[in-house]
Amino acid sequence: MSKRKWLLGAAAIAIVGVALLTRGFWGGGGAVAQAPAERTVAVEVSPAVKKMVPLTVDALGTVTPITSVAIKARLETEIVGVHFADGARVKKGDLLFTLDSRQVLAQIAQAEGVVARDRAQLEGAERDISRYTDLVAKSATPVVNLDNAKTQADIFRAAIKADTALLDNLKIQLGYCEIRAPIDGRISAASVKVGNFVRPADIASLATINQIAPVYVSFTVSQDVLPNIRQAIAAETATVDAAVPGDNKHAAGQVTMIENSVDASTGMVMIRATMANKDEVLWPGTLVTTKLNIRDDEAVTVPSAAIQVSQAGTFVFVIKDGKAGVQKVDVERTVGTTTVLKAGLQGGESVVVDGHLQLRNGSRVNIRAPKAGT
Repeated sequence: MSKRKWLLGAAAIAIVGVALLTRGFWGGGGAVAQAPAERTVAVEVSPAVKKMVPLTVDALGTVTPITSVAIKARLETEIVGVHFADGARVKKGDLLFTLDSRQVLAQIAQAEGVVARDRAQLEGAERDISRYTDLVAKSATPVVNLDNAKTQADIFRAAIKADTALLDNLKIQLGYCEIRAPIDGRISAASVKVGNFVRPADIASLATINQIAPVYVSFTVSQDVLPNIRQAIAAETATVDAAVPGDNKHAAGQVTMIENSVDASTGMVMIRATMANKDEVLWPGTLVTTKLNIRDDEAVTVPSAAIQVSQAGTFVFVIKDGKAGVQKVDVERTVGTTTVLKAGLQGGESVVVDGHLQLRNGSRVNIRAPKAGT
């Protein structure tokens, strides 16, 4: 009997304990019945800025010299002097090569002697004309003698012209014995040295001079931007910035030519810019990166990190009254780390640039300072 009472007492105690534990649930109070507190998300923000933004086109280009001259000999003779260092900068008129001129000098001396003989013979013919003129006037000689003297004088005059022309030609050839730079630029390594025999028929040039400043930079762009480029050229705002990959130096120039046709197979058109290149940053034949600046437009910009993409399109989180709201935006283009918007923001809004993963429309936020190095 005592054992039965003990069991009944234990059961009663267990029932009371369960009732106490579940009182909060059945009574509507306690921690289980309370709704969870709303979470605050820490984010970084940046302002949307309305400013002038350049409209640019990036492309790969090639540097080409405006003028390139291959130096060749115009006489068959020997090199007796090379007057430049390989790869040196030369100016127009600088002496580059000296050729053996002894043969030409001898021919000049011979031609001068022939001209002197012709002039002496002409003087004799003119004296005959004067003498026969007096004799014919006195009827002391036939007129035919006077006519023959005049003919002989004309022959000598013609001979003087021919021989003088030959002399002038030889003097020109003498000038070919000194080869001078026809343009300013940088010269290549000389392909011949002192003692080499050269001829006009030689295929290889003695050296090549490339104009370095200014130079051309040529690149291709899509036909879609061609109307904008043509307007920029008319307004003189079409500038080009070119740089050699891996080099921090840049060269600036102006678009000076658009090819007169679009490549039908690619839809691309060739653009050529003239670069002053006074510091010789660009070298002929180099592949360069180019940035064509067409014009500056006023637009709203945000950091590219603020742009989010969903099935409905692109959007940003805008912070207002401590909450994040979804704002749809239309992206026009990206310039470096900045995105230019076509529509969606007016400028001045605070947009989230870090912390998007935990955000949803209406989330409470806590704005934190940017991380070091960002």
